[in-house]
Amino acid sequence: MDAFYLLMALILLITILFGLIRVARGPAAADRMLAVQLFGTTGVAVVLLLAKGLDQPRLYEVALVFAVLAAIVLIGFVRLYWRTEERRAGS
Repeated sequence: MDAFYLLMALILLITILFGLIRVARGPAAADRMLAVQLFGTTGVAVVLLLAKGLDQPRLYEVALVFAVLAAIVLIGFVRLYWRTEERRAGS
């Protein structure tokens, strides 16, 4: 069963590669923000799968920290995007 968790973690890491393509190509800032949010969510899932697969309960706390950081980063991106849009509208 441990191999199953590790395989699922590997598959999730592959989805991050597709997210990197979305960040690089766009087309819009919203698409890029959603891809970055995918990184946070997938990162939490990978750490949780590794915690279960490697029988390391301490990694659950790491996953919790990643989840909080992902939410904070998303808030930062949204605020930056709004400020940029307000400047464009005011010009």
